[in-house]
Amino acid sequence: MAHGHDHSHHDHDHDHDHHDHGAHGHDHGHARSHGHDHGHSHGHGHHHHAPADMGRVFAIGVTLNAAFVAVEVVAGVWAGSMALLADAGHNLSDVLALLMAWGAAALAKRAPTAQRTYGLRKATILASLGNAVFLLMAVGAIASESVHRLMMHSQVQAGAVMLTAGIGVALNTATALLFMRGDRSDLNIRGAFLHMASDALISLAVVVGAGVIALTHQEWVDPALSLGIAAVIVVGTWGLLRDSVNLALDAAPRGIDVAEVRAWLAAQPGVAEIHDLHIWAMSTTETALTAHVIRPANDDCDHFLHAACEGLAQRFNIGHATLQVETDPDHGCRLAPAEVV
Repeated sequence: MAHGHDHSHHDHDHDHDHHDHGAHGHDHGHARSHGHDHGHSHGHGHHHHAPADMGRVFAIGVTLNAAFVAVEVVAGVWAGSMALLADAGHNLSDVLALLMAWGAAALAKRAPTAQRTYGLRKATILASLGNAVFLLMAVGAIASESVHRLMMHSQVQAGAVMLTAGIGVALNTATALLFMRGDRSDLNIRGAFLHMASDALISLAVVVGAGVIALTHQEWVDPALSLGIAAVIVVGTWGLLRDSVNLALDAAPRGIDVAEVRAWLAAQPGVAEIHDLHIWAMSTTETALTAHVIRPANDDCDHFLHAACEGLAQRFNIGHATLQVETDPDHGCRLAPAEVV
């Protein structure tokens, strides 16, 4: 997953003086640079098609889906359809997921403070993790009730189920298309898109299942379809959960090859060695890097730092880089060993 930069996050330009990872408590008198957030000036083609305000898209998605959940619950109870109720439960989880993602996106724009020097950007990662966990919990409830319904013989009003689920197909497809225009490298936007796209497919499956029941009168198709829905949700959510957990643990974002970044830095003019390299996600859209660089002392240090930070932003979408330059290769840095963090 390439972590592009949300251009709405300009406020984090003010926090670079608080970025202490590059120092690690050392004071060798060596020059350091706080990447100056060059990553916000470079362009990403896929941003050009994004709506100016994704908050409006979130509002539309939440409103339409919340209304549809109410309709689907009433129709599901009246028609006796577990598949329709399962779809309603999934839609409800999506409404909550959208609210969490929307709130996280707003928190990410908050300016840094003396206490929270990165602002609240990490909230976007916590929201994407919470979305995935909540959805998997909903799957458990769906599967449990579906197994219970398989052992029962209840009537299903297939016509009402087909009509309601058909509305769901149209609604979720339209909402998914709105989110598809956003920054798909953002886990929250991607998560919202996956939720809406999977909802459209699930609603379509419910339409087909109701058609089968209408033709064959095999009532077991409805709860069996619910179990199928649960399996689809698990498959669709697993990647989001994995990425969210990795980012919460400060792993390098998927799509960034740490070895390639290290090799690129080592190949820059005058660089003799790179050590204490760390790459992690500041949010679902922003990536940070710290590293110690050994190179000769000369008067082009500032030029090197600016060029390196600009290159990291342009080539790897790492917009917040902190480099500590060390000029004496014989003065061993205590963080130089690979096993030391």
